[in-house]
Amino acid sequence: MPIYEYSCADCQQTFEKMRPMSRADDAISCPDCGGVQTKRGLSLFAALSRGNGESSHAVSGGGCGNCGSGNCGSCGHH
Repeated sequence: MPIYEYSCADCQQTFEKMRPMSRADDAISCPDCGGVQTKRGLSLFAALSRGNGESSHAVSGGGCGNCGSGNCGSCGHH
């Protein structure tokens, strides 16, 4: 289950919540102030891979499991 990041417009705090993908955009209240003016933010992840004596660094905003192999067209997501 993915972890999503949310921000609260009432108290300006950000918080994370583990939820199913099907509920990522469902309403959620702020755990700090209880406000309901929350919005899901853009979550990024980073991956570090090494091979042949070189290192590479990639940052991604999501996608599918095949995208890491450079085969983004195979899943129909892109």
